[in-house]
Amino acid sequence: MKITKRVLAVILAALFVVAAFAGCSASGKDDSAKSEGKTVKLGLITLHDENSTYDKNFIVAAQEAAEKMGVELVQKNNIEEGQAAYDAAAELVDEGCNLILADSFGHEDYIIQAAKEFTDVQFLHATGTKAHTEGLSNFHNGFSAIYEGRYLAGVAAGEKINEMIAQGKITADQAKMGYVGAYTYAEVISGYTSFYLGAKSVCPSVTMDVTFTGSWYDETAEKEAAQKLIQNGAVLVSQHADSMGAPTACESAGVPNVSYNGSTESACPNTFIVSSRINWAPYLEHCIEAVRDGKTIEPDWTGTLSDNSVLLTDFGQKATAEGTADAVEKAKKAIEDGSVHVFDVNTFTVTVTEDKNKNAKVDADGHLTSYMADVDTDAAYTPDKEVVSDGYFHESEYRAAPYFDVQIDGINLLDVNFG
Repeated sequence: MKITKRVLAVILAALFVVAAFAGCSASGKDDSAKSEGKTVKLGLITLHDENSTYDKNFIVAAQEAAEKMGVELVQKNNIEEGQAAYDAAAELVDEGCNLILADSFGHEDYIIQAAKEFTDVQFLHATGTKAHTEGLSNFHNGFSAIYEGRYLAGVAAGEKINEMIAQGKITADQAKMGYVGAYTYAEVISGYTSFYLGAKSVCPSVTMDVTFTGSWYDETAEKEAAQKLIQNGAVLVSQHADSMGAPTACESAGVPNVSYNGSTESACPNTFIVSSRINWAPYLEHCIEAVRDGKTIEPDWTGTLSDNSVLLTDFGQKATAEGTADAVEKAKKAIEDGSVHVFDVNTFTVTVTEDKNKNAKVDADGHLTSYMADVDTDAAYTPDKEVVSDGYFHESEYRAAPYFDVQIDGINLLDVNFG
């Protein structure tokens, strides 16, 4: 019999159907979505454990992503920033992990060391700066536009201060916030500045004092820092540090508090307003899928409000000002549609001196017209990238980790000892 192209097509189609049926018959259902591709085993390295709000945020996200994606998770907690990070990574490789995330800034060099040695394993590092210059196909940095969340938390803080002014508890010129920071890194500067600008967007008279602890997690130091800010006249306190020190100090003093990385309402019911946090689950799900399907992971990945990587907790029931939810939602929509940029240069002024903002150029009114940022990090932190255009500072667009380190007017640094 002569086999025509049409007959051949029919035969091939029939064989395809038989093969497909055979692939499904063993389980009685089509599991191809999970069975195809490489098996993924996820490893997580954290600086502390669940007692740190920062690390707990990663742990919860990794557990959620692993469950959703159907992969095994192995954790290494309380891993210091040093050789211990490399050792933990090597142990995870020995345990069969082929996708490993480390969560602390000081882990980065040691995770790069592991990536160079274990080239068939994909390594992720949160908050790091070197992936786009290292050029390793198996080392990646992830972060989120958390400055968007901090801005929204700042709006909530500003609304609370407006309420205090309206109730006669303070005057407009007493509208001073306090902020507990860990280090004078760009990540912290970007965070406290975006928080301040959010508050200023609804409460124009607000100012802010910032103090630093020199540690990501030191409950005593953070508590003492918050107490110092309150004694110095702060009527509301926020933080970029990982313990309950600042929130509990605020609760004891009856001072409203905006926390970070999760709600503190159960411990501080009378003072908690809201908390912003990074949701790491979307990034982990994205990377698990990439490893499973043999796809490339970006050197730098930045999540946003729009993809659910930046979140706010529920508002506190007792301390939140009336109308806050509506004000925050309005600001959120404006950020998402691009009508508001967090670091709009027209919303703040900058003073340039020999020892402050040397990389900045400003107009006659003090607004930024140019800023050279250290995006391609080197040992000397050399400015290498123009990041002001279209009327705003383009944070986290040229690499995932923040590089906004401008000192703007209205924010007073009580100390600068921890760079």
